[in-house]
Amino acid sequence: MKIYYFILTLFFCSISFAQSTISGSVKDSKNEPIPGANVKVVGEPSGTVTDGDGKFIVKVTKKPPFTIEVSSIGFATQKIEVTSASQKVEVKMENQDTQLDEIVVAASRAPERIKESPVTIERMTIKDIKKTASPTFYDGLENLKEVQMNTSSMSFKSINTRGFATVANTRFMQLVDGMDNSSPLLNFVLGNLIGISEIDVQSVELLPGASSALYGANAFNGILFMTSQSPFDKQGVTAYAKYGMTSQNAAGNNLYYDYGVRVAHAFTKHFAAKANFTFMNGTDWFATDYRDKDLINNVGRDRSFHNYNGMNVYGDEASTNLRSVGNALVGLGVITPAQASVLPNYNVSRTGYNEVDLTDNKVQNAKIDFSLHFKPWANDTEIIWQSKFGFGNTVYQGANRYYLNGFFMQQHKLELKGKNFFVRGYFTTEDGGNSYDMLFTGLNINRQWKADNVWFGQYAGAYISSTLLGGATPDQAHAIARATADTGRLVPGTDAFKNAFNKVIADPNVLTGSKLVDNSYMYHSDANYNFKDLIKFAEIQVGGSFRLYELNSFGRIYTDYTSQINYNEYGAYTQIQKKLMEDRLKLTASIRYDKAQNFDGNFSPRISAVYSAGAQKAHTFRGSFQTGFRNPTTQDQYIGFNVGNAVLLGSAPDNLIRYSETLPVTSPLGQAVVGGTSTTINGNNAYYNSYTAASVQQFAALAGTNPVAAAGLLKKTNVGLVKPETVKAFELGYRGQVQKLSYDLNGYYNIYNDFIGNITVVAPTYGTAQDAPNLLLGPTNAGVQSVDAISTGNTRAFQLYTNTNIEIKSIGFGAGLAYKLPRNFEISANYNYAQFDFDQSLDPSFEASFNTPKHRVKGSISNDKLFKNFGFNLSARWNDEYKWESTFADGMIDAATVIDAQINYSIPKLKSIIKVGAANLGGQEYQQVLGAGLIGQQYFASWTITP
Repeated sequence: MKIYYFILTLFFCSISFAQSTISGSVKDSKNEPIPGANVKVVGEPSGTVTDGDGKFIVKVTKKPPFTIEVSSIGFATQKIEVTSASQKVEVKMENQDTQLDEIVVAASRAPERIKESPVTIERMTIKDIKKTASPTFYDGLENLKEVQMNTSSMSFKSINTRGFATVANTRFMQLVDGMDNSSPLLNFVLGNLIGISEIDVQSVELLPGASSALYGANAFNGILFMTSQSPFDKQGVTAYAKYGMTSQNAAGNNLYYDYGVRVAHAFTKHFAAKANFTFMNGTDWFATDYRDKDLINNVGRDRSFHNYNGMNVYGDEASTNLRSVGNALVGLGVITPAQASVLPNYNVSRTGYNEVDLTDNKVQNAKIDFSLHFKPWANDTEIIWQSKFGFGNTVYQGANRYYLNGFFMQQHKLELKGKNFFVRGYFTTEDGGNSYDMLFTGLNINRQWKADNVWFGQYAGAYISSTLLGGATPDQAHAIARATADTGRLVPGTDAFKNAFNKVIADPNVLTGSKLVDNSYMYHSDANYNFKDLIKFAEIQVGGSFRLYELNSFGRIYTDYTSQINYNEYGAYTQIQKKLMEDRLKLTASIRYDKAQNFDGNFSPRISAVYSAGAQKAHTFRGSFQTGFRNPTTQDQYIGFNVGNAVLLGSAPDNLIRYSETLPVTSPLGQAVVGGTSTTINGNNAYYNSYTAASVQQFAALAGTNPVAAAGLLKKTNVGLVKPETVKAFELGYRGQVQKLSYDLNGYYNIYNDFIGNITVVAPTYGTAQDAPNLLLGPTNAGVQSVDAISTGNTRAFQLYTNTNIEIKSIGFGAGLAYKLPRNFEISANYNYAQFDFDQSLDPSFEASFNTPKHRVKGSISNDKLFKNFGFNLSARWNDEYKWESTFADGMIDAATVIDAQINYSIPKLKSIIKVGAANLGGQEYQQVLGAGLIGQQYFASWTITP
């Protein structure tokens, strides 16, 4: 104990004095001691926890009379009046079996019982966190109803609720102590990389549906709230250490560790402070899917295929038409037309490098945060300064796979809050560190030892000679040609390869390097006031927010080549709640207006009704309707990112002009048209002078035999600039309790319009795109010129951001049950059904990216008092197979069954809990993101010390 106070003294440079000492004990209804109960002096910073025998001693900075408050998870909070310093305090706690009286804030921006929530809400309490069988509490969120995780890396998990989400889930928000955890550059949450330490969590609340009416445009398909503990309420030094092993067929067995410490102290009743530090280190799940990326047309093809493009292989994206190479060599006088005719009229690709050779596969995450809390008056008004820092290594999967190496993100907040209001402002900034794009790493390592044109030229020459002189079959000729062209290839592990690798990842130029550069900022402010103490006939709230982005990728990701891009949005809302019929009926109506810089304003209304039936109001029925919208992200508007096979191009009007690229023109006709050997195009070519990629593929399949008919298949791109997407959300629910059984049922029906998606187009570098150009009009015709550009590869592929005209509908149902059995056993289970529907024929190229299983089942059984100081938890979840769609790859994700288990033992005298657990017990590896590594097993032992 002396060491404990010595640490506090060093950390805060403070000495505390006491005037009174109060002692006592805390027991349950069976007269059994309750260890770890919180004992707090009301209105004072003084507090402690009970020991293993349920006893406590607390030092108080004032003389009696005063009130102490005793609380413990699973028991009703008690307040006891202390009238004498010699008083022996005996507290008997009553079980709190019902979950319906738990208090939540997120659903209405005001405290309310969970049974009165107007919309579906899921909650993870401190008790749930302590008993989770997952390696971290954030992993444990996957056991909540409505949650599907998209795992890109061991330390990067993206939450998906109600579908339409990839790893980059821009339709979901995550708030920690009111701060949006989204990356300013990427516009989506990076898992828990800058989130919250599990020993500092006070509560976690999840709204799985649209929440735009209160929380703005990004709360489109769900929002997660994580609230940390106050240093006024939870003091002392808390620490944990976790050590274990990960096991995967590809990576083998590897050690990992995770530890953290929380230090908090209230110096006076007016001032308190806290600090947290956590660090995790391990080996990531190896990504070793070597199937061809085209899982529709190239099923079963491996590296022997001449145009192989492996899922987790990079550098093989460099692909060109072999006949075109021959024609170029004829033009240079290297070969004859007869020799060129031997070459097949299809593409071949360079030999790539495996992902495991392009990353050290190490995963790390460190989080640091501290906050200062000041209560200047006797009421609840509080001023808070909070700073959060997160950095480490992980893998993010978007259009490509990116190794975020030394990635650093920080947030700083100043907040004034009281009983009925808050005003806060914060900013977020990030630094890409030494992060890089694995695709361009592979491409440019190849170019370090041999230029693309040289490699393809050698390939063509070897193919011709082996065919004409050696009599090789096409397969044999391809093998000989590849071996010849690969002469001098850098071998992973050699010094030459390491030198080339280090040079490439340090270079931000996509033509020669792969480094990601980012120094973007996001500034945000919001405020809320509740008039409940001033207006009595109803509870009325008003609020608003303002956000400013400063995008600065130095031209690497956005079109911010010469200066940063500024973009802002703001909104305001109001809500009114009224209880009727002896408080059995609660009606809520809210509306929000949001305006973004490049778009017209939008209104988001919500109406809801909650009715509590039964003598104890234990059966609640809820219904709600709301409209929501999502503004296009900064990526949708301002990206100009070359990902190798295409350029991702945002559609803000000024972005189309700012993006420009000079490309070579190799066709004699094209050179005559542009008046040289190169030409410059910009974003307007992509949106207004291009063909759909689907029609270009149809053209290529027929052009060799019937070019006139093939040209008739070309279809000019006809898409608009991106605009906000909208949703109409209908939801019904019923929550109730019968004795020790509690249950929650909900169903929803959503109608989406103007859904934001991507379309791939091919822009000719000369000529004019038009529907079904007529080749018989001759080379002076602009349409014919565009066909020549398509035929000779004088093009640029773009991935555009736009909206589909399709109306998309989704429907879902969820059921959750929890039952308290005799002898402290608890069981729970939940089921989710999710489905969507739209008419694909109206937009054949549109991908919904629903990425959600139709059926999911989860369950657990636990007992935190199986016998003295010993508890356990066993959880399991299952999902059926589902289709994965993303800009990286499309394909099926297999069904999976996952079992997690843990046992724990409390040592009250040491204020410690020892936990031993295993995730994915049973050994069947599974996948949640196509292209990411298979998830293996994780075994761990942890020791947590709580004051």
